[in-house]
Amino acid sequence: MARIVLGIGSSHTPQLSTTPDWWEDHAQRDRRNPELLGRDGELHIFDELLAEKSWNIDPSRLTPQVWADLHGRAQTAISELGRVLAEVDPDVLLVIGDDQEELFLDDGTPTFAIYWGDTIDDFAPDEHKQEAMPAGLRAALWAAHNDTRESYPVPSKLGLHLIESLMTEEFDVAQLRTQREGRSVGHAFTFARRRLMGDRVIPLLPLLINTYYPPNQPSPRRCYLLGRALRRAVENFPEDITVAVVASGGLSHFVVDEQLDRRVLDGLRNRDFESLSTIPRRYMRSGTSESLNWIAAGGALEGLTMNLVDYVPAYRSTAGTGVGMAFAVWR
Repeated sequence: MARIVLGIGSSHTPQLSTTPDWWEDHAQRDRRNPELLGRDGELHIFDELLAEKSWNIDPSRLTPQVWADLHGRAQTAISELGRVLAEVDPDVLLVIGDDQEELFLDDGTPTFAIYWGDTIDDFAPDEHKQEAMPAGLRAALWAAHNDTRESYPVPSKLGLHLIESLMTEEFDVAQLRTQREGRSVGHAFTFARRRLMGDRVIPLLPLLINTYYPPNQPSPRRCYLLGRALRRAVENFPEDITVAVVASGGLSHFVVDEQLDRRVLDGLRNRDFESLSTIPRRYMRSGTSESLNWIAAGGALEGLTMNLVDYVPAYRSTAGTGVGMAFAVWR
């Protein structure tokens, strides 16, 4: 029988994979973002955040030295996650992440989906698309895509089993066996390959949750229950394999909400279904919605114990914008 032997949670923000001299560039994008999710669960422009003085960040937390320290902590945490993954050496990496107009566009965005082709391909945006990207995002592309096309092995038999099991449990899961031309697997999944796996390519099974795009995003409760159903499905798979579950993304961004992040992390550590499932849906929007990937993983990892490797509230402007970077291991 298959066994879940490891859980990993990791932010995958471009801020994590760019040196601190790029962080001001990321902050400039915040100034142009018309929909910044505030700590009140409402969308704001940058100047509205500045006007809410209780949300403002002391400039002493935005110095080059502070940013260098935060960046160093985040890199140390990523290294620790990679070390643990190599030590456990699972047969399969089940990555729970969101798609941001990579595999899915307006022609169809399912709430939940599993890709179960024999391989899935990673490739960078073409030269024209890269030229149109903000410089800070281009600087972080190395953590999302290989320079040349790379095919990752997919445990297709496990993928099919999970789809069938979830359907039996009344989760309507879209299934994909092929990629549409020109569409790479998304950065939530390639991040696990490029920043966690190291030299060994572990077969990767992508489970996609539509956290970002209305109107069909799932609730925190639905995501946790999905995770529980995933665990049962893995444990019923007849082959003797070991599985690691990875939650990719989050936590709060593009406004750091330390209180919300602590609620998510404490809920996962304590297996507190009630606290996690009652987070108001208005907070699970924009980049912060990637916390749903962690909540789903929490349901799958209830049998293991979560240890927080680090939580790094990486502010990048006085308006409180930035990313609540989190790194955790379940064993």
